[in-house]
Amino acid sequence: MNGTLTLGIETSCDETAAAVVRTDPAGPARACRVLSNVVASQHELHAEYAGVVPEIASRAHVEAILPVVRSALRDAGVRLDQLDAIAVGHRPGLVGSLLVGVSAAKGLAWSLGLPLIGVDHVHAHLYAGLLVHDDDRAQDDSSQERPASPPRPTDAPDLFPALGLAVSGGHTSLYVMRSPIELHRVGATIDDALGEAFDKAATMLGLEQPGGPNVDRLAASEGANDRAVKLPIARLSRESLDMSFSGLKTALLYAVRGTPGRGTHGPQRYQRRTEDLTDTQRRDLAACFQKAAVDAVLLKLERALDRFEQLASEPCRSVLTGGGVTANSLLRARLTALCAARNLPLVLPPMALCVDNAAMIAGLGHQLLKAGRVADLTLSPVPTTAC
Repeated sequence: MNGTLTLGIETSCDETAAAVVRTDPAGPARACRVLSNVVASQHELHAEYAGVVPEIASRAHVEAILPVVRSALRDAGVRLDQLDAIAVGHRPGLVGSLLVGVSAAKGLAWSLGLPLIGVDHVHAHLYAGLLVHDDDRAQDDSSQERPASPPRPTDAPDLFPALGLAVSGGHTSLYVMRSPIELHRVGATIDDALGEAFDKAATMLGLEQPGGPNVDRLAASEGANDRAVKLPIARLSRESLDMSFSGLKTALLYAVRGTPGRGTHGPQRYQRRTEDLTDTQRRDLAACFQKAAVDAVLLKLERALDRFEQLASEPCRSVLTGGGVTANSLLRARLTALCAARNLPLVLPPMALCVDNAAMIAGLGHQLLKAGRVADLTLSPVPTTAC
């Protein structure tokens, strides 16, 4: 089999994932083709808690890691002795979850005598859109109608310097990217991540978890009025590229329950209960929240694009996006429209690669390998991300 084969392992939160990617020596400089991409979800284990329980997540990773790795190798038609490198997401994330993946990767790298590469999970999200599939549409398991993604370039050198937007359940950040492995954070949320805000909004509206897709689905339903209630957009200072979503969450809570201290329901004395919402109110509030959240992201993205030459000393050549919230239909549509208006290529991951996955870990791992950024067996899980 021609090309370099890299096994990626990802266990940063509640998805146990493994993937194999291959590079083609005759292909584009930074193109990695996905041969397999296996993800074992833990959604059912955490559903009753309306959030991820770290101890449960860690134990589930221990049970799933070897079967998932075996499945990724089998799906790719690759044997262990054919691999050229092992890449693992070692930051950021839940430290117990990360420990499982890092330990598995270190064991494989040591036993096979292969290079070990530590990969930043958030940075890998920004690489996901550069991965090549034989058929991206076949890997999109979403039944919801969504705007078509723009064509994704495979010859990455023409895309840099780029502005990167990572939006997920744990992270919301803006980056100036000189290359897939040279990036500098220029803005981030100062409180809640956008994905977390969507999940909390779902709980306030009485929707099941995972909340983001359910808020999106309800907001996009026929007749939803995204102007029914005015919700705030945090601007912070005039120059700031940072974001904030805690005030938006509080505003939605008051829109749903009323101002606390003026009612009789429960110890917090809210005026209303979530159960008191009509279907129309629930639908409209979902649409209003989603619009305000996406408006807040686009505000800072446009501000960063306006200041890009000041930040990078060069014009911006593209926008790279990644993370679970890039599956949101409104965000995808607004990003597509913005980049079209500015005549900038937009790199949006296919739906299957928006969520946590190991293909992005393997792909970015290969780029780090080429640059000589190889770890050793002292590699440790780190719960925080680099700038």
